Order: sequence, then structure tokens, then C-alpha cells
Amino acid sequence: MGSPLWDRRCGIAQPCGAGRGRSATAVDRVRRDTCGMGNQKIVVVGGGIVGLASAWHLQRGGAEVTLVERHEIAAGSSWGNAGWLAPALTLPLPEPAILATGIRALLSPRSPVYVPPRWDPKLFGFLAGFARHCTDRRWRQALQVFIAANADALDAYDELAGAADTGGVTEPIRQATPMLAAFSSETDREVLVEEFRRVNAGGGRTDYALLDDAQVHELEPALGAGVRCGLRIDGQRFINPGRFVHSLADAVKLAGAEIVTGRDVERVEGGGRPRVRFDDGNVLEADAVVLANGAWLGGLARDHGVKRLVQAGRGYSFTVEPEATPRNPVYFPTQRVACTPLGGPQDGLRVAGMMEFRDPDAPLDPRRIEAIADAARPMFTGIDFTARRDEWVGSRPCTTDGLPLVGATRTPGVHVAGGHGMWGVALGPLTGRLLARQILHGETAPLLRSFDPLR
Repeated sequence: MGSPLWDRRCGIAQPCGAGRGRSATAVDRVRRDTCGMGNQKIVVVGGGIVGLASAWHLQRGGAEVTLVERHEIAAGSSWGNAGWLAPALTLPLPEPAILATGIRALLSPRSPVYVPPRWDPKLFGFLAGFARHCTDRRWRQALQVFIAANADALDAYDELAGAADTGGVTEPIRQATPMLAAFSSETDREVLVEEFRRVNAGGGRTDYALLDDAQVHELEPALGAGVRCGLRIDGQRFINPGRFVHSLADAVKLAGAEIVTGRDVERVEGGGRPRVRFDDGNVLEADAVVLANGAWLGGLARDHGVKRLVQAGRGYSFTVEPEATPRNPVYFPTQRVACTPLGGPQDGLRVAGMMEFRDPDAPLDPRRIEAIADAARPMFTGIDFTARRDEWVGSRPCTTDGLPLVGATRTPGVHVAGGHGMWGVALGPLTGRLLARQILHGETAPLLRSFDPLR
């Protein structure tokens, strides 16, 4: 698999050729920050936002990191999602409203939440556990955990971006000024308003304002006749997720990590130092291993006492070229469709949505793309939805209680970081920071007690 040139003075891997020009300056600064703080060799499995954020924080704590990804960086759900850093909408996924839609709706391929009708005992077990958590009492309990996570989530992004000149991420984080939620009726709007009231009553803080027909169209002229009212949501941010994850990978490589793609991990073995065994029989030994392989987490984590089911909740997206691209993200809560301007004038508008409980390796279902396009079409003007491109499906790792799985397993040295559902991008940097502190310094933050993978 190859090895980097390790600088034994402080445990930071320096690739051949480092030490020249601008890149060397950043590497040297990271080395000065981390010298004397430990020299653990850690393998991270998974090249999405959660795995890379874990690797970044582990490096800054002095660890030597090798990151392994079975496909390519950002190949999973980290690429085609909406890229929202939106605490106002980062809420528990199991909610009473899902059950209120009824079983018949869940079986329709045009439904925002879809369960393909087939015999799958594992999926049935997941859905039964998920349904048990779709109660008001359990939603409120989980809400307290999300309120605590959301309080630090944006700060964790600021930490990555604030270190841009010393080995941090250079891809920009953009302010949503504002984020808009748009509706066909005030009755539809009241559903989200009531949810915001419950969050604020529970100790969170969501700043929003009601908009009438004229106000919402004045703020975003690209909205169509299907929009009759809206909500202005302040204090949110967004990114181009694919670019951001690749920029994070560049920062991790710049600090000396070895990133290995196209290698499939068959299992992780305990006993003494943990060992990562690849499907070709080769073995990589380390002081610690972090499993951050998304919807495939259960296959590697089960042997280490993690019994919580991780089910792929697949999301779909595509890109369109509006006559006038919206300036900020737009959300259609009733249709469960999220729209994000990706950056430059040629980047277009990403249109994303759907929750499909299905095998993570199943092919893209074109009916789901059509359902998103049909739902979004009356809500916009000046968009040819037949001219879409970059059709995509990605598998979000969902748990029955809606809470991530982050922390130590029963096997010494083996840790997991996953199960974030729809919120991997929003909570990935915070997850990496908390997990690195636990691995390197033995600090278990209160949030990690709620995210305990052995719960």
C-alpha cells in the first residue's frame, strides 16, 4: 500500500517533496502546533466529511493518520447532498409526522419518504425500531441532544476555516442571507412554524419571520406561482459539499496523512493492537481505528459490540441551470425538497430531496428523480427541469433513534463515527473534534454519552 516519509520528531507524516514553497509552510506550522502531543498511528476508514474531519483533528492532536476509502473521496453521501449547515433544520429524524403519512404513502415511489415493497427482515427490524421512536416524547428527548450539538456545530466549521493558512480548509463557507422556506399555503407553513416553536420552547433558538406572498417573491424572484407564503430563517450557512470535502482532504494530505482510495476493508480485528484487514488479505496495524464508513458502518462495527442497526436512507439530487439562480438556499418543507446555489454562475442550482430506505448499493431509481422535479417545478419560474444534469443518489446512514453513533466500542482501540442520518455534513466537523479528544486525551464530552455506540 505504500508508506509516507514519517518525520519522527513529532509524528507528522511529510510527503516526499514537502519542505518547498507555500505547502511546506503550512506543513511546518501544523508540525509546530502538534509536536510533543503524542505519536499514535491511527487508521480512519471512510473518506466522507465525518472520516476526514476526524482525521484532521487527530492530526492536529499529533497522530499519524492513514485514511482508507473503498471508492474515492466524497464518493458517498458527502458529495450530492444540499450542503446545508442549518441548525434550525438539524432536528431528530424520527418524528410523529412521518407516521401520520400512513403506510400507503410510504409505499409510493413518489412519496418524500419511500420504502420499496420487498421482503427484507433487516429493513423491517429497522423500520419497527424507527417507528417506536416516532413519538412526541422521544422526539423531545432527542431534541435536547440536537440542541446541544447545534450549539457547537457552526463553531466546529469556523475552526476548520479559521486554520486555512495553517493547514485548514480553503473552500468557503457561505452565509445564507437569509435561508427561505416556501409554501403553497399558510396551513402548510404552520407545520414548520409549530416545530420551530417547540424547538425554542425546549431551549433552542431559531430566528425566523413570516413572509406573505409579495414578501417571499421580493426576497427571491426565482420562486414561482406555486409559492404563496414563506419563512425567513436567519443564522444559517451552506457550502458546496463536494468541493468542501475535497478541500478538507487536501488539508489532511498537506499535513502528511496517507489517503488510500480503491481499497475495501473486509474487517477490523481486535486483540492487542487493532488490525485492518483488506479484502486482498493485506493487513494494516495501528494504535487505533476509526470506522466512519457511512451506511456500511454496521458491517464492520457489529463485531465490536455495536448492535444498533444502521440503515441507508438514500437521498437524490440533480443540478439545473435557472435563468436567474437563487441567491440563497430555498427549502420546500411540504415537498421535502432542498435547493442550493453551488457557487459560480456555471455551477447551477442543486435540487435535492427524498428519503428512501433501501440497500445502499442499489442503483439510482429514476422515478425518484422525476418525483423531485415534479414537486419543485411549480415552485420555481425560469427553470427547465428536463435539462437537468448530475443525477445522483447517496446513502445517508440512519439509526432507529435518529442519534449518531460516535465513540469507543467494546474492542480496545476501535472507535466508530457515523449514523448521522441527514446531518453528516452539518455535524461532521463537530464529530471529528469530539472523537479526536476522546481518542487522544480520554475526554468524553456529554454529547458523546448521548452518541454512545453501545447504547
